[in-house]
Amino acid sequence: MKRALIASTLLSTFLLSGCNLVVMNPSGDVAVQQANLIVYSTILMLIVIVPVLALTVFFAYRYRASNKNAAYEPDWHHSTTLEIIIWSVPLAIIICLAGLTYVATHRLDPYKPLSRISADQAIDESVEPMVIQVAAMDWKWLFIYPELGIASVNEVAAIVDRPIEFQLTSTTVMNSFYVPALAGQIYAMSGMQTELNAVINEPGIYKGFSANYSGEGFSQMRFKFHGLNEADFDAWVEKVRGDDKVLDTDTLEALNQKSIAHPVTYYGRLDDSLWERIVNTCVNGEDLCRHDMMMVDALGGGGLEGLWNRDMFRGICSADDPGALMALIRPELRIKKDDLVTAMTLTAPLNAN
Repeated sequence: MKRALIASTLLSTFLLSGCNLVVMNPSGDVAVQQANLIVYSTILMLIVIVPVLALTVFFAYRYRASNKNAAYEPDWHHSTTLEIIIWSVPLAIIICLAGLTYVATHRLDPYKPLSRISADQAIDESVEPMVIQVAAMDWKWLFIYPELGIASVNEVAAIVDRPIEFQLTSTTVMNSFYVPALAGQIYAMSGMQTELNAVINEPGIYKGFSANYSGEGFSQMRFKFHGLNEADFDAWVEKVRGDDKVLDTDTLEALNQKSIAHPVTYYGRLDDSLWERIVNTCVNGEDLCRHDMMMVDALGGGGLEGLWNRDMFRGICSADDPGALMALIRPELRIKKDDLVTAMTLTAPLNAN
C-alpha cells in the first residue's frame, strides 16, 4: 500500500510537471490581466481561508477531550474583540474584492478598444485594429477578413502586437468563442453581433474551441489560432488568396450544413455583403432581413399594412440613402423623412434642433 502511494505521488508529480496551464500562463495581454485578476482574488480570499483552516486544526488539537490542561469555560458567551475581528476582516476583504472586480470589469470590457498592447508597450493610435468576423456554425468556425477579402474555416491568423477586433455571430444555436491564450470567452448568438477586443503578444500556434455545448459535434468544434509576425502573416494571406474558392451565398449555404471535424478550408475571394446578411439571418435572399423586419415594426407593422411593408421595404436598411428611397416608395410620407431615418438608424434626426 505504501509503495502504491509513493508511485502514484511520483506519477502525479511527473504528469503535472509537463502541464502548461495556459489560462495562468497566456500569451495575450488581455488574458494576462485576467490571470492576474484570478491570482489577486485568490490571495485576498486566502487571507480568510488559511487562518480558518489553521484555527480549525488548532482548536481541534487544543481542546481535544484528552487535553486536561485546556481552559474549560462553559459560561463564556461573548467577546467584543473577537466579534470585531470576525466581521471586520471579511468585510475588508469583500470591499477590496468588490473594488478590484469593478475596476477590472470595466478595464477588460470585451467591447472596449484596447488601452495598451502589453504592460510595457503603449497602444499606437495610428494603427487600426485588425477586424476578424467570426461565425459559429454546426460544428465549425468561419473566419472572414473584410479588409483583405478572404475567409477561412477552422483556422485564423493575426499579427503579433496588433490589436484585433473580433465581431462574432452564430448561424445556428448560441455558442462560445474561446482562445485561452488570447482572452476570455465571448458568446456568439444568432441574429446578434458581439465583440471581443484582444491582442496576441507572442508568436505561436494556439488552441481555440467552443466553450458552450452545442450538440453532437461540440467536442470537435476546434480551430487553430496563429500568432504571426507581419512577414509570416502576409505569407499566410497569400496562401489563402491562392485558393480559387469563393465564399458566396451558395457556398455559405453548403458550408452551413452540419459537419463534424471539418477540415481547414480557405476562400480566396468573398461576397462583400455576406457578413451583414449572416448577422441578419437572410443569407439566401428570400428571408426578410432582421434589420428590415425591425424597420417594418418601427413603422407600425402588423395586419395588411405590415404585409405590404415587408415586401416594399425589403433591403431598405442596406440602401445608400434609405430616406430618399422611402420618399420614392411612399411619397405621402416625404414630410416625415427625418422620423423615418430615425426609425431606421435608431439615432436622433440630423435637424433635431
